[in-house]
Amino acid sequence: MSCRVKFEGVDKWERRCDKIRLDMLSSSVLVLNRNYFPVHVTTLRRAFVMLYSGIVKALDKEYHTFDFQSWSELSVAAHDESVGLVGRIVRVPRVVVLVAYDRLPRRGIRFSRINILLRDKHTCQYCNRRLARNQLNLDHVIPRSRGGLTTWENVVTSCHACNRKKGGRTPKEAGMKLMHTPFKPSSVPFLDLSTRSVHYEEWKPFFNFIDFSYWNAELEP
Repeated sequence: MSCRVKFEGVDKWERRCDKIRLDMLSSSVLVLNRNYFPVHVTTLRRAFVMLYSGIVKALDKEYHTFDFQSWSELSVAAHDESVGLVGRIVRVPRVVVLVAYDRLPRRGIRFSRINILLRDKHTCQYCNRRLARNQLNLDHVIPRSRGGLTTWENVVTSCHACNRKKGGRTPKEAGMKLMHTPFKPSSVPFLDLSTRSVHYEEWKPFFNFIDFSYWNAELEP
């Protein structure tokens, strides 16, 4: 019995570690062009792929740049964010710099998934819970099966549970209420990050002049 309890405890601990690792890999990393202008926000998982491929270099708090090999060889202090990769613990880069790209991103508000999440502040518009990106998806207020359009005014951020509960119904039919009426932003959603919700100290030096939109695939109507 004691052996079984011991193994169950180990399994629970391992599952918790796996969840923490997945949440970390889904967290955000700021991408700069080579002139140090912000052009995108990506996931840590994608940032490591780009770093390993030589597309970007990691930037530390002293503005030194590192390729994957040199970054992975940095020591990890107790206060540093870190994540386990294959056979090693690696410091988390919160800012990366593109090696070749030096143009500025196109101005204007793209109708994209990330910009909808930004407009809604990563908050489910039905239960009002603020969640990580991998715990959210998009919902058509008026379902597409009812003729609902894929537009700013008909697409909102939803958690997985609320999305399942609502299903192919309208909010009224599902007994659910929207926290806010969806709208097309009058300014680039990235601006909200510069004043309200910059989550990482490493980002702050690059948010004094931001008026750029994300590079993201525009959603099809």
